[in-house]
Amino acid sequence: MTRTATISTEVSDPGVVAAAVRPDNTAEMDTRVEDGSVVTRIERGDTGGLQSTVDDYVVNVTVAAEVVQHANRHTTHEP
Repeated sequence: MTRTATISTEVSDPGVVAAAVRPDNTAEMDTRVEDGSVVTRIERGDTGGLQSTVDDYVVNVTVAAEVVQHANRHTTHEP
């Protein structure tokens, strides 16, 4: 039985964030931009593997979103 998780993350620049996390995707992952959000679907054969992959992905997308936010502040002087 396949376990599946779909994670939708609203960020300020979803195209850049999606491009930043896509290189870390495994064959069981698909990341796309949908309605202004980064949407990633993860499939794994077991619950433990799904949990580990989701945990890793959440860290990656969080870091990517923070880097984009800091870069925007630096280049546009936005708070």
